[in-house]
Amino acid sequence: MCNFYILFSPFLDKYYFGHNCDELSERIRKHNSNHKGFTGKTDDWELVYQEEYPIKTDAQNRELQVKNWKDRKRVQALINKSGI
Repeated sequence: MCNFYILFSPFLDKYYFGHNCDELSERIRKHNSNHKGFTGKTDDWELVYQEEYPIKTDAQNRELQVKNWKDRKRVQALINKSGI
């Protein structure tokens, strides 16, 4: 099973969108580790939303769809519907 997920950093006040077909908790741990890249800027990323998909391309397409919204209110509405 693959996931589309949204992380939120209170420190940066930013969302991060991703997809993954491995253990999601391990992927979040990697995002919170010290590394180069956007999520390496801080270590307070929290999972605020996720959807499961049977194949990677579906999760990847959903990630691209939400990234293209470029509308924080729309993203927040999606998150609020989930109740995570």
